[in-house]
Amino acid sequence: MIALIVISFVISALGVQIFMRRARRHARRYGADMPQRFHKGHVPRLGGAGILMGMGVAWLVAGIPSDPFNVSWPLKTSLLTLLCISPAVLGGIIEDVTQQVAVRYRLSLTIGCALVVCWVLNIGVYRTGLSTLDGWLQAMPYVALLIAALAIGGLPHAFNIIDGYNGLAGTVAVLVCLAISHVALQVGDRQLAAMVICLMGATVGFLMWNYPRGKIFAGDGGAYVWGMVIAIAAVTLVQRHRVVSPWFPMLLLIYPVWETVFSIYRKVARGQSPGMADALHFHQLIFRRIVRVAFADDEARQLLARNNRTSPYLWIFAALTVVPAVLFWNNTPVLVAFCILFIATYVSAYLMIVRFKVPRWLRP
Repeated sequence: MIALIVISFVISALGVQIFMRRARRHARRYGADMPQRFHKGHVPRLGGAGILMGMGVAWLVAGIPSDPFNVSWPLKTSLLTLLCISPAVLGGIIEDVTQQVAVRYRLSLTIGCALVVCWVLNIGVYRTGLSTLDGWLQAMPYVALLIAALAIGGLPHAFNIIDGYNGLAGTVAVLVCLAISHVALQVGDRQLAAMVICLMGATVGFLMWNYPRGKIFAGDGGAYVWGMVIAIAAVTLVQRHRVVSPWFPMLLLIYPVWETVFSIYRKVARGQSPGMADALHFHQLIFRRIVRVAFADDEARQLLARNNRTSPYLWIFAALTVVPAVLFWNNTPVLVAFCILFIATYVSAYLMIVRFKVPRWLRP
């Protein structure tokens, strides 16, 4: 599979470089007064297009009938999957270019594409770890399909929320892909391993330009590629292999998922629309209240330095869920306990930062 990583990496890196050089004009559309903006200058947001190119080419190569990579992935399946997710990703890319596609339309696109994927590939959430609920889902396959579609259509927006600083969401995606590929190989599913390995290679190709220089951003398109492909792989892994706990993907993805749930809660509690952008996400609080001001000769370099210092905090935070998920991927009680621990830790840390009670050892 190393060849697939190389192919996806090279195509993505070249594609991202082309978009980085040729698509600067559209970056001017991104308003300087946006609450989630933490950079100076006009930076293209088309990294997602390069990621899609790198991953897509590697997928199609992996599906060659002669199966040179020994992944048993029919070309028809890889092509159908790519075609099914493309409308949602293209919708995100259009938003990155125009800044005029409303959240409700993008959500409709991701949910619609997820429904098509679940229908075409026969994907459903049939196991939750609760025997009574699992029996009900087995008896009602359309409900299982709908739940899977909501998960696949919702995760792209969760990745979009945590995509705030150079290398943050991209590195989280790489960690998650490595974890899924490891478990897939443990159960002998080389097809699913190849799917996420290609995404990982393409993401690394993008990160080469994104971190630490911040030359291009993944944008909504990149978040949608990460979210949809990872969700499809996670749901399919649990569906195909009963030995894999249904709580493995939950713990693996608890950081972006809980960030989304908590963000919706606090916005609704304040009487705001859940779709309204703000600057109160966990990573934004770390940027504002933990990462110290970097001394530089101009504001742009100062912002870039602080931006780059923020991401490692969240990489470690995400790794604290990825590591136990990989270690206990077939142990439901332990995975549930770690999910509860993460939620408690997140809420405690969030309140601590909001109340300016951050320990000194967390301040570099």
